[in-house]
Amino acid sequence: MPRDVDEKALFERFSNKYKFIKSDLLIKIERSNCGCDYGATSFATVKQVNDLGDRLELGPDKRLLEVGAGSGWPGLYLARKTGCDVTLTDLPIEGLLIARARAIADNLTGTSSMTIASGTALPFRQGWFHAISHSDVLCCLADKLSVLRACRSVVHEEGKMIFSVILIPPNLSESEYRQAAENGPSFISAEDSYPNLLQQADWKLVDQINLTTEFLETLQVGLANELNHAAELEKLLGKEESSTRLARSRVYITALEQGLIKRELFHAVPATGRDRIDTRQIDGL
Repeated sequence: MPRDVDEKALFERFSNKYKFIKSDLLIKIERSNCGCDYGATSFATVKQVNDLGDRLELGPDKRLLEVGAGSGWPGLYLARKTGCDVTLTDLPIEGLLIARARAIADNLTGTSSMTIASGTALPFRQGWFHAISHSDVLCCLADKLSVLRACRSVVHEEGKMIFSVILIPPNLSESEYRQAAENGPSFISAEDSYPNLLQQADWKLVDQINLTTEFLETLQVGLANELNHAAELEKLLGKEESSTRLARSRVYITALEQGLIKRELFHAVPATGRDRIDTRQIDGL
């Protein structure tokens, strides 16, 4: 896949995607792929999101921020399940309008809000949120460190952040890395490893979980579903877009099978003074 896609072009692609995302056909495919019906733009399954909610320890007294929330998955689901307050942020208004309609339908208007905002400039009070999540967002943004720093600024000192991301594994050859960068999401390349980026943004890594096997299975199920409905997809999306959608799934599956890309989950908490001291001591060795 070409790497000449910039963030503006990606923004436009997502905006156009929301035109059809709540169609009966795509919702049917989404239910089969991920077990949800929110018009998801990430690859988070219901099982993974339930684990996410448990790790974040959400409840009626907690405030959750979802960055790059799209049309509300999984933020609205977690709010409905746990009773937490949720704030959804993204730039394409089309997705947030879908999320707002879903919040009204689910009677979540008192516990949910939507804000048009970039992940690099979150317009919220310092330390306001008890929990932050984002699903497969950083691989769609160039400046990952700024997003992690913005999240750090608005999280409570005893808060948590959990996110999933598609990434390039370490220790690939130069040619393998180039192939991974060309065949993964538009901004899969990172300026440093995610543990190091978290450290630089004043986070402490608690856990790092490999979701690659589940991701591959989700894509394989999704591709089979789309092939079964290929004619309907072409009628709904048009020949070019439906072909692009199928080709993207095939490319991701091949890259995963070859070990060129991975999907991982990161669980982090704000770094304490002691964490920062230890980091400096290690760096000085």
